[in-house]
Amino acid sequence: MLYQSLYLPLPCGSRLHLMSINKADPARQKGLPILMVHGMVEDGRIFYHPSGKGLGSYLADQGYQVYVADLRGIGKSTPKIGRHSLHGQTETICQDLPTIIDFVLTHSGQPRLHLAAHSWGGVYLNAMLLRFPRLIDKVISGVYFGSKRRVRVRNFERLLKIEFFWNRFSPLLSKSFGYLPAKKLKFGADNETLKTHRQCVSWVKNDHWRDSDDGFDYAQAAENLVLPPIHYFAAIRDFSLGHRSDVKLFMSESCLKHASYQLLSKKAGNKLDYDHLNMLTAPEAVDDHFPQVLQWLQQKESAQPQNQAQQG
Repeated sequence: MLYQSLYLPLPCGSRLHLMSINKADPARQKGLPILMVHGMVEDGRIFYHPSGKGLGSYLADQGYQVYVADLRGIGKSTPKIGRHSLHGQTETICQDLPTIIDFVLTHSGQPRLHLAAHSWGGVYLNAMLLRFPRLIDKVISGVYFGSKRRVRVRNFERLLKIEFFWNRFSPLLSKSFGYLPAKKLKFGADNETLKTHRQCVSWVKNDHWRDSDDGFDYAQAAENLVLPPIHYFAAIRDFSLGHRSDVKLFMSESCLKHASYQLLSKKAGNKLDYDHLNMLTAPEAVDDHFPQVLQWLQQKESAQPQNQAQQG
């Protein structure tokens, strides 16, 4: 496999990092592109490892041109997030992700691409598509793992991790440090800006799906648009960060017309009872549900003329 760091400059002076993963054989580097977007307090490494592990490496081995994003200030993107960082979700959705999409299509030489996301990355991507309908026709399909916007499941882990820590305690940390120091305090792979964290908490808590900067109503936009086909995975041991009921709730508010859903569990025939992280990182996933991801992508490619996104 070939792992190559690409850097995409932004008008604000920041640089976004994309890890490009391809087969070493040049003849097999011309497949369709797939862009992968990580979730909150993560970076792109949730999708790959230089040893060849991960969904990104798996799909590259099948001939896809894989691009794994590190969002602004995260992972190998520069400058790193600190108290000086003023951007938030709005900038990620309205500036960075559309720029990344255009770059990936140009760099790959292909007119359309697939999307993949973990956790909050799916919220970012759906919000971007609802904001910019011109991009819908550029997306063949999506595959999301544990993606939810609101957390409405009722259990002890939700009370501890979401209600107490994410919604109440971590905002105090953000205000104290000027950003959310998730990496320093070892509850995440990377940090988040004060604005990103504030906007995320608001979306987790509120039924209304609106942008806090300009009031853009994503839920209303979803009623008038049809998103590309998206396959949503949930894990049976994901009790709060992407509980299956909240994944279904996110599917519903995003538009169900071309969506499908799959729960990963031993009862459903999987090798493990997966959780929020190991559904992407467990060695068993490579021979378990990663081939189903490949099958989904290939099916949507073969059905492109029938599955062109429609605007309402």
